[in-house]
Amino acid sequence: MAVSVEDSRPANRALWSAFIALLGGALAMGISPIFVRLSDVGPFASAFYRVFLALPVLYAWMRLEQSKNKTGKPARRFSPAVIATGLAFTGDLFFWHLAILNTSIANSTFFATTAPVWVGLIGWAVLGRRVAPMTVLGLVFCLVGGTALVWQSVALSPGHLIGDFYAELTAVFFGIYFLTVEWARRTEGAATITFHMSLITAALLAVTAICAHLLYGQQLFPSNAIGWLVLLCLAIISHAGGQGLLSLALGSLPSMFSSLVIFLEAIAAAALAWLILGEAVTPLQALGGLAILFGIWLARPRKEKKHFTGQETTPSSLRVKPLRRRVR
Repeated sequence: MAVSVEDSRPANRALWSAFIALLGGALAMGISPIFVRLSDVGPFASAFYRVFLALPVLYAWMRLEQSKNKTGKPARRFSPAVIATGLAFTGDLFFWHLAILNTSIANSTFFATTAPVWVGLIGWAVLGRRVAPMTVLGLVFCLVGGTALVWQSVALSPGHLIGDFYAELTAVFFGIYFLTVEWARRTEGAATITFHMSLITAALLAVTAICAHLLYGQQLFPSNAIGWLVLLCLAIISHAGGQGLLSLALGSLPSMFSSLVIFLEAIAAAALAWLILGEAVTPLQALGGLAILFGIWLARPRKEKKHFTGQETTPSSLRVKPLRRRVR
């Protein structure tokens, strides 16, 4: 059936809006290492406050979203997809901070950037999805670019093995996070998902932060008002802004493409470290950033046009192609 140009415009606008949200989320998450470095609390406490202090903002956003719900159908508070999302994000933050404690920041970043690989592997093995060839090629460019960003600082040694393993687990949980948010967005709004998954994550990270304080003496509370302000910025910008915009994007963009946001996050972190902290950007890092941008351009969603009829079909990278079964 032919699709008119007028009919395709809302879909195009939705895709562009989702992509802009994805870019905004990457920038918001990319600044999080700056706030963590400026914070004077322990890493697990920082992870807890990142989520906990964002809850009032996320609740207000959820209420606004519910007020605009014209269907009258009440949203499920803790659906299986939302619970899975909360657990996945908890695992992501937990193992990320374990990695930071047991290996270098560069190594943690290097292994964490493999999250899109896990999105593709889990999507194929569990959900029966095929990944488009151009998406695979784009991922290769992004992986090469991500490696270039941290290559000069990466140090592979036996002493870092456990920390490197934690960093790879971070990538696994972040990959699962993309898939579960995409699953939840089929039936629920972005604000509802982000708020309720944050409740789960905050509760679990509170226990982790208290244990880290009791067992390892990690500082639990900021020492002054500036410390609280840093944590508040981390919560509102990096969590409410970053994770919220990512949830919005996953309502229209596929998880495989959206997972490439981790590479944009790396670019944003390097650029902000240069602007704010004065850290130099090497030519190799600049080339790595360009490779990432090119890879994302290659992996972008496309409209397939049938020239002999003038038809436009659903972008191939937005289609889910089941091999065995799909999540409902």
